[in-house]
Amino acid sequence: MEDFVVSTIAVGVISWTTLFLITRKLVANHSFEFCNRIVSTVHASTAVTLASLSVQDWSCPVCPLASKSTPKQMQTIAVSVSYLIYDLVCCQFDKRSNLDNSIHHLVSIVGLGAGLQYQKCGSEMVATLWLTELSSPFLHLRELLKELGYKDTNLNLAADVMFGVIFSAARMMGGPYLVYVTLSASDNPLLIKAMALALQLVSIFWFYKIARMIKYKLTKRTSPKKSA
Repeated sequence: MEDFVVSTIAVGVISWTTLFLITRKLVANHSFEFCNRIVSTVHASTAVTLASLSVQDWSCPVCPLASKSTPKQMQTIAVSVSYLIYDLVCCQFDKRSNLDNSIHHLVSIVGLGAGLQYQKCGSEMVATLWLTELSSPFLHLRELLKELGYKDTNLNLAADVMFGVIFSAARMMGGPYLVYVTLSASDNPLLIKAMALALQLVSIFWFYKIARMIKYKLTKRTSPKKSA
């Protein structure tokens, strides 16, 4: 792995941790999770921006396929790996830590780390980051709104629906295509292919949970309220 990649990851972990500690001080009246979600929102916005800037050809965002990663692509991936390492550790200190989230983080770290180690599939991985992080700001917004007192409001419902729609379109339409081109490229390392498939399976699992959540929310809002 290139030295600048290792440095980016190390600096990134320190930077995300510092941002969390500063946020914790600034909004001390809010929960641990609230502060971490602010950091996560910053990362999602940063990841989408960096991924967009590192696309080599917008007429074919995943081209060239199975090619050597450019330094800009590797730096983009390294920034997200540093965040995932920070968030994996940070979530262990949260009372609401869950196994699903930890597995998602570990699969993502191994998958992106494999790309950095092999220095291949930069186009596919940057596209994957763009797709997976596109819905994340709305994921965190819906939880931030709840803590700010907007639970069960039209604003919170709008955030839920936007998250569900963007997540479904990105991961259940763009995701399978990315998995297909990654698996079909004969030059891609087996580990990268395995991680691409694993990430898609994780996305399907989350899609199922999100679909149930949206259905529950919409049913709750449209069902007639019982008279007292």
